[in-house]
Amino acid sequence: MAIITLLTDSGESDHYVAAIKAKVLSTNPGLTLVDISHKIGSCDIAHGAFVLKSVFRDFPKGTVHIVAVDAAGNRGDALIALQLEDHFFVSVDNGLLGLVSDKTQQNLVELNAINTINTSFPEKDILAPAAARLASGVSISTLGKPLASFKKMTDRHVKATKKQILGHVIRVDNFGNLITNIEKDTFDVLSKGKVYTVNFGGEKMRRIYTNYHQAEQGDCFLLFNGLGLLEIGIYKGNASELLGLNYDSPVNIIFEE
Repeated sequence: MAIITLLTDSGESDHYVAAIKAKVLSTNPGLTLVDISHKIGSCDIAHGAFVLKSVFRDFPKGTVHIVAVDAAGNRGDALIALQLEDHFFVSVDNGLLGLVSDKTQQNLVELNAINTINTSFPEKDILAPAAARLASGVSISTLGKPLASFKKMTDRHVKATKKQILGHVIRVDNFGNLITNIEKDTFDVLSKGKVYTVNFGGEKMRRIYTNYHQAEQGDCFLLFNGLGLLEIGIYKGNASELLGLNYDSPVNIIFEE
């Protein structure tokens, strides 16, 4: 039996998450539910996409992901079921799913297009039953009307040359660490045999650690995290607050021959 994950911006103080889970289990009580997060910022597409992109591939292929961030969407946004990288996603087509992978979808259908349900709670009344049916082995093609494409949003991309890498902060995590879009693979290729300086918020550093505890308490550190992305932090402190950097702040690496 497949796993169903749940990613929402509903928080944990109301009944919304429990109601979605109840609907799934009412459809098939044998399913396994896993919470990814319910503390995504309200309607924060970038936050939701970052979290989902960071973890969905860690689940077994065939996992069904209910993505209910800004689930009300915008006027005209369809509710969709998507097969991508051998995973299934049910969500509102608000652009979030277009940020989690560059691969072409394997299957895509519009939910609620035939026997329309009018509801102010689509994550419970439409997405949850669709996810439960997928996880129970129902073919995605039977869930709705075929679609040719879904919304893609333009994400921040690194600019890299032999002399520099120009990146940005793409996430401030719960510890206040600054996660950038600078990938280790890119850095490793361009830094071979070169001296480098990492510039951010008026700071300049020339060393990248391999573990957090290599820095002294209160010191700034750089490392490539488990996602292979350059991370800036203050050991036992909050880098975002202390350095005055947030989402989209520039981070540059300059190489010297």
